[in-house]
Amino acid sequence: MAHDLLDRIRQRLEDLNRSERKVANVIIDDPAAATSLSIASLAQAASVSEPTVNRFCRNFGAKGYPDFKIKLAQSLAGGTPYVTRAVEPGDSATQYTQKIFGATIAALDEAQREVDMGAVERMVDYLTQAKQIHFFGLGASGAVAQDAQHKFFRFNLPVMVHIDVLMQRMVAAACHTGDVVVIISYTGRTRELVDIARVAREAGAVVLGITAPDSPLSQECTATLEVATPEDTDHYMPMTSRVIQLTLIDALATGVTLRRGEDFLPHLKKIKDSLRETRFPIPKNT
Repeated sequence: MAHDLLDRIRQRLEDLNRSERKVANVIIDDPAAATSLSIASLAQAASVSEPTVNRFCRNFGAKGYPDFKIKLAQSLAGGTPYVTRAVEPGDSATQYTQKIFGATIAALDEAQREVDMGAVERMVDYLTQAKQIHFFGLGASGAVAQDAQHKFFRFNLPVMVHIDVLMQRMVAAACHTGDVVVIISYTGRTRELVDIARVAREAGAVVLGITAPDSPLSQECTATLEVATPEDTDHYMPMTSRVIQLTLIDALATGVTLRRGEDFLPHLKKIKDSLRETRFPIPKNT
């Protein structure tokens, strides 16, 4: 699809030769500006020849540079591009803040287009029927698991979170039919979590994964919500995967709320109202 062009360029960046990589970097750095450049201007900006630009375009399925520009414009219209500009040591507050916001917004847009709504429905089915829910996560995903407990305890059933591997293993072994274990992992390749998923499933629990597609963890789960999150591993970059995971948790919690129906809303309101006395009133305009 057209909106995949920028992502394909990013994914193939390391496979391009040095000259074509220069062209790719100019386009990735500012794709909107690239759509208005002539072939001569793009070649000059990348310090390469015009034939190199044409060769680059054909590598990505375009008949030539004019056709490539049309596909690039369609890519921009199809969604927010994931811009891989890393934060540099000399960046100003404006530069690094804009890069972080841009990368996060783009990653959320891409995830929203990729998420399998059928998988969301299946996860909501399992969570609605649960007698008890355990959220497991490590590192940054552990913080997401804690947020999930904050959302799901409102549903009037036991909800626990565990961010320690040994505790996760013991809880998994003690699971029963009716328990639901939700394992959150960006990579899905952490050996301990994959093993814990197997232990929980063998104990009778339903194991749900929020993780990467076709990962070892996804293969051990009863059902998965899979999102391939583009992640910049530069030391200065935050993990957009955490924001996507939090958004998916919100979607699942909302789904469970809707399944409970309107009769459940007074219970949620009672919890919210309990916080009124803990806050200062909002000052009235005078």
